[in-house]
Amino acid sequence: MPETDLKQRLAERFREVNGDHPMTAADDAYVSAQFVVLEELCAVQSRDPEDVRRLMLDGRLPLPGYLRSDGAEMVPADLFALADEAGGVELLEAWFTAHWADPAAGKAEWDAYLSGQYVCLHSVTPATIRRKDQLTAAIGAAVDDPDADAVRLHALVDELDALEPAFTAYDRLRFGGPTSRDTCVDAVRARFPRPDRPGRG
Repeated sequence: MPETDLKQRLAERFREVNGDHPMTAADDAYVSAQFVVLEELCAVQSRDPEDVRRLMLDGRLPLPGYLRSDGAEMVPADLFALADEAGGVELLEAWFTAHWADPAAGKAEWDAYLSGQYVCLHSVTPATIRRKDQLTAAIGAAVDDPDADAVRLHALVDELDALEPAFTAYDRLRFGGPTSRDTCVDAVRARFPRPDRPGRG
């Protein structure tokens, strides 16, 4: 299949997953700073972009995280890292899902990974996915607990802050509302002032 057809099919699949939302100049700037163009990554790593697009369409590698307004497929710089760690693309799904004791949970996370929507993490691995889930759950429980330890709450928020990028306005459109950074980092810091550290006057 010609490269233009594969690129068009991939763009169509991306919009099926994410909806058809406009990318602004600010969105483009954010994405260009955080991600790389698929063809450029493939050139650096001596991979064929057509082969990679086929793997994405076949559900063996994740879809691009974003389509820039010029149509460029934007992917994380470590797109191939998990497949390499697993021993190859053909072994990736089994390796990935094995990180969850519950097979159904592992399959759900695999499907989420393939969607390309894990733009909420600087580095997408089973460990960071699981840790993000643990942190957001712990933060959510703590903000509803009047006896919660404020120091521990801010430590959880700081750890999540380190895992997550800033997000962009496009993300709030495709996810239909605020991001986890909005609700679990920015809103929590605004609602709960950081306690003074020991030794501060």
